Amino acid sequence: MKLTIPNQLTILRILLTPVFLYFYLQTDPILKLTGTVVFIIAAATDWYDGYAARRFNIITRWGQFMDPLADKILISSAIIVFAYLGFLYWWMVWIIVIRDFLITFLRMYALRYGKSIVTSQTAKWKTTLQMSAVFLLLLYSNFNIPPDASPPPYTNWITLVFLGITLLTAFTGLQYLAENRNHVFELWRRMLKIIR
Repeated sequence: MKLTIPNQLTILRILLTPVFLYFYLQTDPILKLTGTVVFIIAAATDWYDGYAARRFNIITRWGQFMDPLADKILISSAIIVFAYLGFLYWWMVWIIVIRDFLITFLRMYALRYGKSIVTSQTAKWKTTLQMSAVFLLLLYSNFNIPPDASPPPYTNWITLVFLGITLLTAFTGLQYLAENRNHVFELWRRMLKIIR
């Protein structure tokens, strides 16, 4: 692995995730706000590492795999916390998390055998919308008490926004599986051989 600037920023984003969680889960409003700021910094590294990679043409195979994985770790951590605090429905969280890590596993498998899975434009928009929605909910949650045990109704803006994101996430997952069905079938055959 070449420790290029984009790769360093990807590692930083992963390292900032537990820092964000620690501060955001505190009851002290200042510490909670600190956690939100940490998330914003971590999300900004995603934009900048992509820009730097394209601007200076320093795209690496490691970066192609780890950059989206770092995004998934950051976003998944945030939405799991939201569900835990009562802002989101758990079923939405599981669809997003399972889809993201299933595609990551498929990407890892493809790279293992010298193949690549290019991130689609729709998936890039999905990640941007996920980040934006998490950012909005982080700001909102700093000034509002979370619901008691259960998420807001389906008419609430939070639920509607994340319902749309959940559907888009599921769609991009199915799109990846369809476009990379050869990888999927090959992986399935290998798994069957192992089981036998």
